Amino acid sequence: MAISSNGNKRLLSEINVTPLVDVMLVLLIIFMVTAPMMTRGIDVKLPETTAKVLPQKKAHAQIIVSSKGEIYLDSMPVDENTLKVMLATMKRKGNTSQVILRADKSVPYGMVARVMAAVKEAGIENLGLVTAPEKVTSPDYQKDVSNN
Repeated sequence: MAISSNGNKRLLSEINVTPLVDVMLVLLIIFMVTAPMMTRGIDVKLPETTAKVLPQKKAHAQIIVSSKGEIYLDSMPVDENTLKVMLATMKRKGNTSQVILRADKSVPYGMVARVMAAVKEAGIENLGLVTAPEKVTSPDYQKDVSNN
């Protein structure tokens, strides 16, 4: 508390915002540095195709099948039965009308088919499969490789 300088004994109630701004800037910097480290993805090697990218209209659920056969629904590990229940609940609540499936190229086709069946059993008809663009090499490069 401060007393005014002109001799009056009245209290001044001003807030010093400098320390508040300093603390907020430090917190902002900490958040900016740590935020990218918090997002952790699942490493999936997608099969390569020449298909074009389709535009997305609404928010969608994402199912990932890792190379070890683990299933993730929006980055949360689930088993096949839990996947069916959660997708049916999401469909009932109207949270999703589309599911995107990202499966590692080393996953057996039977596993991918079971996941696709779980999506259909949940009542979701709009299912998209994610692939990586096919790597194209130039004809000159192929001639050089074949000559050696």
